[in-house]
Amino acid sequence: MRRRRQPQDDLHNKERWLISYADFITLLFAFFVVMYSVSSVNEGKYKVLSETLTGVFNAPQRSVQPVQVGDQPLRAQTSSPEDVIPPPVTEAPRNPQLDAESRTQALRTMADQLTMEFDELISQGVVSLETNEQWLELNLPNSMLFSSGDAEPHYDAFQVIEKIATVLRNRDNAIKVEGFTDNQPIRTSRFPSNWELSSARASAVARMLMMEGVEPERLAAVGYGQYQPVARNDTEEGRRRNRRVVLLISRDASIRGAVR
Repeated sequence: MRRRRQPQDDLHNKERWLISYADFITLLFAFFVVMYSVSSVNEGKYKVLSETLTGVFNAPQRSVQPVQVGDQPLRAQTSSPEDVIPPPVTEAPRNPQLDAESRTQALRTMADQLTMEFDELISQGVVSLETNEQWLELNLPNSMLFSSGDAEPHYDAFQVIEKIATVLRNRDNAIKVEGFTDNQPIRTSRFPSNWELSSARASAVARMLMMEGVEPERLAAVGYGQYQPVARNDTEEGRRRNRRVVLLISRDASIRGAVR
């Protein structure tokens, strides 16, 4: 049987898709070329920026005066006279033994001065004064400073404290004021017990010393109430001796370190 020959136009129609396909491939190739060009430019810009930032942040710190390393010769540095710092002046080492001896001697001097101020009262047994290498103890009866059951100093008390302050001012010795009572109970709104009364009296003496020029940093006040007697409380004479204010003048300057 004779094969039928296809028309020439049909062959052209079947191969027409190749043209469209070639056009598509060409456009796709052009697209990738353009994208590659753009990406290359951005990568270059990014690379330049990255290298710049890396150089800024990783650069070693520069010093005004670089440290010499190895055997390089050191350059002489000139300085003005104002820049030269003189060497510190060191004090000669203190001798604790000599210092303690001098302070003990000063304590004896104060004891002699207080003895002169209260010579008559000491001879009468009203005031007592004792001293050792650590302390000077001045014992004053409460009646010399306060009325019975009260912590307000009476008029004569200021003259007594003024004499004491004349000896104690312009020094650095620590001073401890101690208040004591007898065993007779007191029950008032101001003084519920002898503790409050003795503490108030000791504080009043410390306050008067401060008013007379003794530095308050040197002063401390404490009340013992009836619990540190020096005599029996079953006699009037014993109770009188127990009602007292004691000034303890320390050889040392620290009030906290001064412990009897």
